[in-house]
Amino acid sequence: MDTFGSILDQLSLSTLRYHWQTVLTSTVIFAIIYEMSRIFSPVLFPKTFQFFKGYNGPNWHVHVVSTIHCLVVVTGSFFIFADNTLNEDRVNGYVRWAADIYSISCGYFLWDTIIAIYFYKYQGISMVLHGIVSFSVFIFSFRPFINYYGAIFLMYELSTIFLNFHWFMDKLGWTGSLIQLVNGVILLLTFFFARIVFGTYMSYQMWNDIYAVKDDVPWRYWIVYGGGNFITTCLNVWWFSQMVSMLRKRFPAKETAKHK
Repeated sequence: MDTFGSILDQLSLSTLRYHWQTVLTSTVIFAIIYEMSRIFSPVLFPKTFQFFKGYNGPNWHVHVVSTIHCLVVVTGSFFIFADNTLNEDRVNGYVRWAADIYSISCGYFLWDTIIAIYFYKYQGISMVLHGIVSFSVFIFSFRPFINYYGAIFLMYELSTIFLNFHWFMDKLGWTGSLIQLVNGVILLLTFFFARIVFGTYMSYQMWNDIYAVKDDVPWRYWIVYGGGNFITTCLNVWWFSQMVSMLRKRFPAKETAKHK
């Protein structure tokens, strides 16, 4: 274990020695949740699954795992932002329980990357890269690094919950329903405020704090976090415009008026 700890120190992942078990355990748990969905989802939703072919079934199970991960880490992100210890040192601060939450996301994105590779034919290279980049962002937090601001990326998943709900509703035959309209409005609001407004503002604060200790930040962190943050911010604006367009097509003005 001393050798393992020394390797982690050399990799600038010192605190990972306390959390690697949680990372691996989380990976296994998410794999188990996937298998449980394979068993129980067809029983709970037989009318939906009888029409599933090819990747439809696995995609459902992937969305189940994604939703559970989002619910866990979004809840954790609120507590991280409220932690005084991390707030006092937003770049290099460390709290063990907060790092455990990042460990859960590391475990999830490790599982997600494996799944994306396994279903490469259906998910494509973009999802493989998404899993790898997301895993890298959270694994590098074990320097420790931006354990306070890391909650920004967890908070992004708030909108993913409602995006997954929207997807489930389509598969359940609720396309165009009032409940899907309400969910769509909540999706837009959470995406806009969590990712674009709050995310952009907190990203600005994060880089101000990082720049203040720039001499202590390795170049690879500038590349991973700088590149990841810039690309994600641009994608958030693009995705938001696409969601607005999608909802306008799905719920024309006349249909929206009927629900009022």
